[in-house]
Amino acid sequence: MMNIRTRVSAWLTRRFLANVRKGGFDLSKAGLLPESTLMPLRRTGVDPVPELGEMREKSPITKLSVPLNLNVWLVTGYDEARTVLGRADGFSNDFSNLVGNAGVTENHNPGGLGFSDPPVHSRLRRLLTPEFTMRRLGRLTPRIHALVEERLDEMEVLGKAGDPVDLVQAFAMPIPSLVICELLGVPYEDREEFQRLGTTRFDLFAGADASLGAISESLSYLRDIVKKQRENPGDGLLGMLVKEHGDAIDDEELAGLADGVLTGGLETTASMLALGTLVFLRHPEHLVALRDEDAAVDPFVEELLRYLTVVQVAFPRFAREDMEIAGERISAGDVVLCSLSGADRDSALGAHMDTFDPTRPAASSHLAFGHGIHRCIGAELARMELRAAYPALLRRFPELRLAVPETELAFRKYSAVFGVDSLPVYLR
Repeated sequence: MMNIRTRVSAWLTRRFLANVRKGGFDLSKAGLLPESTLMPLRRTGVDPVPELGEMREKSPITKLSVPLNLNVWLVTGYDEARTVLGRADGFSNDFSNLVGNAGVTENHNPGGLGFSDPPVHSRLRRLLTPEFTMRRLGRLTPRIHALVEERLDEMEVLGKAGDPVDLVQAFAMPIPSLVICELLGVPYEDREEFQRLGTTRFDLFAGADASLGAISESLSYLRDIVKKQRENPGDGLLGMLVKEHGDAIDDEELAGLADGVLTGGLETTASMLALGTLVFLRHPEHLVALRDEDAAVDPFVEELLRYLTVVQVAFPRFAREDMEIAGERISAGDVVLCSLSGADRDSALGAHMDTFDPTRPAASSHLAFGHGIHRCIGAELARMELRAAYPALLRRFPELRLAVPETELAFRKYSAVFGVDSLPVYLR
């Protein structure tokens, strides 16, 4: 039934796009992009492909060859990426830049923080920021630890007979899904729907139509949640926003913010939990410290965030004016893509950045969460989940190991959020 719904949604979106492809960046042509343009989304195992580093060494910003009537630039240098991400005055994130204004309806515009510009962005972030302070998030800490233990209990049952357990399905995906349910104040039984709605849009080769269809379906679902919270506000994020701000924030804005939390906090954290586990299994010399030393957890998590940088490319920026970056002339209207995975391997951050080393000085200046006004507002929540989950996993299953050769793992191809489809492990 779920597959039928997805196909129908994709078909409806294709019909929609057929009527609105007037101006803007035609997402339907994403599948026609040459291999060289898609290179920033490819990886060799968990590492960005060598070509990305080679491109960065030649120039921190490169003009891409695309079959569109656009100038598209790829930024791979760390300093240059920070410059672009930090210049909200010089670049626009507005969603209409991607699909054009003609016929675009609220059903396909995710809104929220990622696809809006000041002053709309400034007002929404000001309303949302208090809900993501450490004081407010602190109320979730006991629940996060309880959810982690619940998933470990479930894994114990699944692996009791000695069979492999899929870490993605049993651990990595449920934890952020359930945490987001707790945060937003939505029903526990909706967790599977949350997972599906939060992941489809990131797979470029599922098709742009499917991605926009997932956005539309997600917003429709979240509008219903918002309506219920408006009528009877609870203690979750949506209920708190309703109680504290009332009509100062409308239902569309609430749904957009909820969609941003869903997409920003589900797939990314799930990928970090799965891929992070794979990385630390490669480095048994660090496992004892991660398991037994509380002081080792924070630098370990920061290094994993930098090393993996699962959000491979930041939201497209559209130049508002003519400017120069690293000696290249950028014209108003040009598209600028920041390769976060490329920037976080730049030697500007330190020596040997292509290697994983949790003992290096804290690399909290990485761009895994972005930078500037569009930096992920849920960064601290993600850190809380990772800090709770990794040590708990190792303490429960100190003999954890891969159940298949790493070469047999199905890593995602051409996905804006890098990940692995499954991670079979033996618990003992």
